[in-house]
Amino acid sequence: MDPILALGSVLALVAAATGLGLAWRARQGRFTEVAEAPALTPADVASTVSFGAEATLVQFSTEHCSRCPGTHRMLAGVARSRPGVVHVEVDLTHRADLARRFQVLQTPTTLILDRTGRVQARVGGAPHKAGILAHLDDLPGSLHATLAR
Repeated sequence: MDPILALGSVLALVAAATGLGLAWRARQGRFTEVAEAPALTPADVASTVSFGAEATLVQFSTEHCSRCPGTHRMLAGVARSRPGVVHVEVDLTHRADLARRFQVLQTPTTLILDRTGRVQARVGGAPHKAGILAHLDDLPGSLHATLAR
């Protein structure tokens, strides 16, 4: 094989891998607004924990997820700091049915539910604390949204 052609092929492969990696990284932690979602109950996500009176942070994890423990600590801390907000972690390791139902393609995946249990936002990958707090403040009926009027 011609050395110039081989070098060109290697450089093209590196460029393609870099582009795909940057695109994947840009999508991590991005919030997606959810429109017209049905209300969920704790039974829908196989949880024994009741949902919050103001909001619920549902985290989908697996046993081998390296970013899930950090996400768990952050979401649990947010829930402790906000009255009426509950953090629920759902382990999908042996629950492929829930992964299919909620279309979870990566862990962690976080759903932000309002006081009625409706999904208001979805985050694929590790969420940012500032984004979680902003979404909680913007939920319909939240104290922050009420004071802003």
